[in-house]
Amino acid sequence: MPTRAQKTVSTKKGSAKGALEQKTRELGVLHRITEQISSNLELEVVLKEIVEMVVEITQADACLLYLLDETQKELTLRASKNPHPKLIGRIRLELGEGITGWVAKEKKMVAIAKDASEDPRFALFHNLPEDRYHAFLSVPVISKGEIIGVINIQHKKPHYHSDGEIALLTTIGHQVGSAIENARLYEEMKRKAMQIDTLSRMSTMIASNRYLEEILNLIVTMTAGMMNSKICSIMLLDEPKGELKIVATQSLSEEYRQKANVKIGESVSGRVVKERRPITVLDVTGDPHFRFPELAKKEGLFSLLSVPMMIKDRVIGVINSYTSKEHHFTPEEINILQTVANQAAVAIENTTLVQQSSAMQEALETRKAVERAKGILMKQGKISEEESFRLIQRQSMNTRKTMREIAEAIILASEIKKG
Repeated sequence: MPTRAQKTVSTKKGSAKGALEQKTRELGVLHRITEQISSNLELEVVLKEIVEMVVEITQADACLLYLLDETQKELTLRASKNPHPKLIGRIRLELGEGITGWVAKEKKMVAIAKDASEDPRFALFHNLPEDRYHAFLSVPVISKGEIIGVINIQHKKPHYHSDGEIALLTTIGHQVGSAIENARLYEEMKRKAMQIDTLSRMSTMIASNRYLEEILNLIVTMTAGMMNSKICSIMLLDEPKGELKIVATQSLSEEYRQKANVKIGESVSGRVVKERRPITVLDVTGDPHFRFPELAKKEGLFSLLSVPMMIKDRVIGVINSYTSKEHHFTPEEINILQTVANQAAVAIENTTLVQQSSAMQEALETRKAVERAKGILMKQGKISEEESFRLIQRQSMNTRKTMREIAEAIILASEIKKG
């Protein structure tokens, strides 16, 4: 029979073996994480891989990954395991708000074994998954010494977070930081390349001899792709009526295409014209200034960016970009759409000038023909200039032909007679 000393040694060996196995598993997970995230630059894929593996290693009931939006100075839920996917992108926390915001602001981890909602830093948010969990472990995601996000794991039942578990998740938080930052830079590079390409193609198209309707339809189609719009539309201003009317949209919805005109100062687009500045709306279905909330619900529209189309200091219309889910438009997105709006305004102005020039040329040619025809009639019929003009005018009305056509017929007949 083994002695007490032998049993103690055996227990210690078993504990050491278990700890070694645990460390081996943890190293294996860290290796897998490194391998997975370094082989992919797609941000959404990287974030999904991270939460999947964190849940696997910690056996947590849920994992949420927030990223810091530098422009808004807030944290946005970008990936999660188990909570409803509709929450992605819609949960936002300010720095210092709730436990997650505190972790981001202080760059320190928080481990709570039970009753997480009793912690003084806890803040209740509607639909926030962690409100329903007992245990809570939150660690900052760091890149180059700067906070870029927060990883949270939750357990439905009380759970004591061991030093090893805390150390591992903290290591993961530091390890994945550079991978997330690289993926974000790659995403940003792709977006800028697409924007430059789209703006370049628009410039080429505007300089072409296409018809205005074709140009405007191409602009809304290309802009919708660049801005990831659910619906993009151009509304032009009818100055005598003081109304905006949809003249181009990539939407196939006939109801949206035929929606009522908007007066200056009315709804969001009308305010953009009146105030001569871009306006963003987070949720058009609940905004008191938006005129078509029911149509927005029917079409699945959520956030709106509306910018003025300007020719020098004159507003000639607006471009609207709607999203299908809640979206905070960044200053860069506003500037990009304003650039598109300015290009579209130039296209409209140039086409209008060409049309006006053509109309003036047509009027001049008509006048020349009528003057020449009058001279022929005055000479042939021994009639006055006024009588000859009325004769051409009456003939135009009776035959339903233009005065130029009648004048050219008189000139042609005179030349044939001479010949």
